[in-house]
Amino acid sequence: AKLTYTWWAQRRGFVRNTLKAGLCDLVPGTPANLEMLRTTTPYYRSSYVFVTRQHSPDVTSFNDPRLRDLRIGVQLIGDDGANSPPAQALGRRGIVGHLIGYPVYGDYSAPNPPARIVDAVASGEIDVAVVWGPLAGYFAQKQRVPLRITPVTPRIDGPQLPMIYDISMGVRREDDA
Repeated sequence: AKLTYTWWAQRRGFVRNTLKAGLCDLVPGTPANLEMLRTTTPYYRSSYVFVTRQHSPDVTSFNDPRLRDLRIGVQLIGDDGANSPPAQALGRRGIVGHLIGYPVYGDYSAPNPPARIVDAVASGEIDVAVVWGPLAGYFAQKQRVPLRITPVTPRIDGPQLPMIYDISMGVRREDDA
């Protein structure tokens, strides 16, 4: 068997245009139990995190009253009006006046569009960002300004809004995982 890699921007139609089109047989980094795929046993777990400058106040919870006055960056998932879990958690608390959205997928004509939200914390454009943990960790360590990464709490907000996810690899539903 020969190993080959297929690179495709993760946006609407990603699974249809790669795995289901036969361009690849495996997609790493998928949420466990994603309905459109058969998934493997999870191989890691991660959460959303708060990203702040190291010498800024340490934000650890969506219930922190200081969030009402801070400029907060949140990841935007798509153009269909679906909010990320952190955006929903902040909205439930009425913390919407100072939110700034950063597309996860962004403009791929610019380098590293997912880094934009972490860059904004480092530059002082925003005070805090709520970012998917692996993206935050990767881009924060590349900054010239020391940043702090803190897992969000609560880990599950309300009855059905998790901030922590098991991550698997996905294959076509008719394939063995």
